[in-house]
Amino acid sequence: MAAARIKKGDRVIVLSGKDKGKTGDVTQAMPKDGKVVVSGVNVVVRHVKPSQGDPQGGLQRSEAPLHVSKVAHVTKDGKPTRVRFETGKDGKKVRVAVKSGEKIDG
Repeated sequence: MAAARIKKGDRVIVLSGKDKGKTGDVTQAMPKDGKVVVSGVNVVVRHVKPSQGDPQGGLQRSEAPLHVSKVAHVTKDGKPTRVRFETGKDGKKVRVAVKSGEKIDG
């Protein structure tokens, strides 16, 4: 399995689809499925009938997962960038923004 280039808590921008250009934070990462859930992006609406658990019913909004190839990490200046891995001085893998060269993982 490949290392995760996008992780929970990262700020990302959507590159394609109906929400192109929107930014948000990753609330959930699913590396085995290759998907991420981004807050405020790809919101789907479900019509829910009233039931005992939900007596009001109505419209239920939730964020659906996006494929990880449709999002890119956002740098501090708000531009999308790819992510590469470098080996740090202590021998650990560190994520680095390709455009600016800044370290993402501290």
